[in-house]
Amino acid sequence: MIKKVEFTSMNDGTKNDYDLIAIHDSQNERQLLDRIINWLKMMDGESPYKISRLQHCLQTATRAENDGADTETIVCALMHDIGDVISPSNHSQVSAALLRPYVSKKNYWIVLNHGLFQGYYWMHHYDENRNLRDKYKDHPYYQDCVDFCSKWDQKSFDPDFETKPLEYFKPMIKEIFSREPRPFV
Repeated sequence: MIKKVEFTSMNDGTKNDYDLIAIHDSQNERQLLDRIINWLKMMDGESPYKISRLQHCLQTATRAENDGADTETIVCALMHDIGDVISPSNHSQVSAALLRPYVSKKNYWIVLNHGLFQGYYWMHHYDENRNLRDKYKDHPYYQDCVDFCSKWDQKSFDPDFETKPLEYFKPMIKEIFSREPRPFV
């Protein structure tokens, strides 16, 4: 049985209580890799696309690697849509939140905003402004996000594209998520 804290209100917690929580959180953090793999596998099923959501992510990562991207960027390409498992309507924000403690500010920003930037390819079909992304035109990572979407994300729905399997990417995921997480600031 797991040992419990003494408090019922955080205001009443002691150092011993918070030490206990820190130990639990550390153990939980070590299980993150397994949860990530399971979430990715949950994306492997029926979808309205010609390939599954998992295949889309694998294809995006394969394209990134084929173009010479670094390991962190490849993992971000693989996980850019993992938020669909939890909340499809704001999947970009969910995916970015998961990656944030382990990746650069640039890659975090790209994953965070890729959903809006992808709107360029479909919003005009609904009489919406496809250039909403241009509100970030002066942002230092604007072009990086445009490139991520145009070179990898938007074209990764091809059932005939030679895509690497999830097993291939597991060591890369482990490398990124073995990093010491950066605190939220």
